Amino acid sequence: MKPYQLTAAQAQAEIRNGSLTIEQYARSLLARIEQRDADVGAWAHLDPEYVVRQARVLDSVPPEQRGPLHGLAVAVKDIFNTKDMPTQHNSPIYADSRPGIDAAAVAVLRTAGALVLGKTTTTEFASMASPTSTRNPNDPARTPGGSSSGSAAAVADLQAPLALGTQTGGSIIRPASFNGIYALKPTWGAVSREGVKAYAPNLDTVGFFARAVDDLQLLVDAFALEDDDDGGAADAPFSVRGARFAVVRTVAWPSAGAGTRAALEAGAALLRAHGAAVDEVALPVAFDAAPGWHETVMHSDGRAAFLAEHRAARAQLAPFLAGHVENARGITRAAQCAALDGLAALRPQIDRLAGAYDAILTPSVVDEAPVGTASTGSPVLNAIWTALHTPVINIPGFKGENGMPIGLSLVAPRYHDRRLLTVAKAVGEVFESEGGWVRQERR
Repeated sequence: MKPYQLTAAQAQAEIRNGSLTIEQYARSLLARIEQRDADVGAWAHLDPEYVVRQARVLDSVPPEQRGPLHGLAVAVKDIFNTKDMPTQHNSPIYADSRPGIDAAAVAVLRTAGALVLGKTTTTEFASMASPTSTRNPNDPARTPGGSSSGSAAAVADLQAPLALGTQTGGSIIRPASFNGIYALKPTWGAVSREGVKAYAPNLDTVGFFARAVDDLQLLVDAFALEDDDDGGAADAPFSVRGARFAVVRTVAWPSAGAGTRAALEAGAALLRAHGAAVDEVALPVAFDAAPGWHETVMHSDGRAAFLAEHRAARAQLAPFLAGHVENARGITRAAQCAALDGLAALRPQIDRLAGAYDAILTPSVVDEAPVGTASTGSPVLNAIWTALHTPVINIPGFKGENGMPIGLSLVAPRYHDRRLLTVAKAVGEVFESEGGWVRQERR
């Protein structure tokens, strides 16, 4: 196996036992990127010579001084400030902008010893205002999803083992599903957003992409995501046999296509076949308002988030984003308060409902990745969970009628991130081995 093919946990083991240097690892990843970049286009900024220099510095660190992510390469979405790379937000307003300081999440990675590989593509300001130049590595004629387009594509195409992304609607879970990889959208606020361009502070969430749950666990540990002290239950062994799951479709279910409908049925059937109890659960009618409230909050928060860009460079700001500042939808402050208060009232309810099960099983996407890059796909099935602030993990394993990957999501109560990963590892083993989609590890 070539170094670039290793998962983060596998690379970590080889670096620690001395069979792989960080420079060798970095050069293997860079060779992979050079081979594939013309087809995928995942990078907004990448300086190979700088990456090699940083790898050599990390190789020189004595073993006793190395951090938990030492030498592991991480791709960073280009809305996170980085002290040594441009942060451009896919906007002409910030062309070659260099903030000279790391976002908090990037600083955590560096102090843990990670190798920041480069900046990955995003739609403009992580919005749905623009298409992405990145292509799905499973089929270059299709979108990789967005707005964390490059992060998901780079991980799926073995160009990086780990990546940072953000989600305001469905920008972590949707691209993970489209590309056939794992991703965790943690509980809102569990990872600092300091130094990340704001879109909707009441919704924006920093999260992670990887090809294995063990790799997500490395990041969860590095970012100190902890459940309440419950006697070790969060990390206790978990078996699908005897577990309880709730299948939840939400009010957005009519948007689901044939591939997602088949995947959800298959996922529930596999859990039952492996000895789990699986209940069909309808959310109370009060939750039907959540998608609309999500839209209201997103557009309202955007009024403040993009005011500076609107004032300084209105002509260079996408009309969709300018419309937030100009309140093109005519959202009243009363409606904004009603949306904020309504969602706040729903969150304890979803915590109680999800807490009665080991996890909620729900769709990750409308269907497989659509053809073309003009759209990154619909987040309609993700937005409710973003608005409810719950942790969500995409699990790959299924495929649509064109053979493209389709994932399913597991959802847990707020601040049950670690336990959700434990459940996801067992469920992922079932889905990946029996779900029907096999990741093609391109050589």
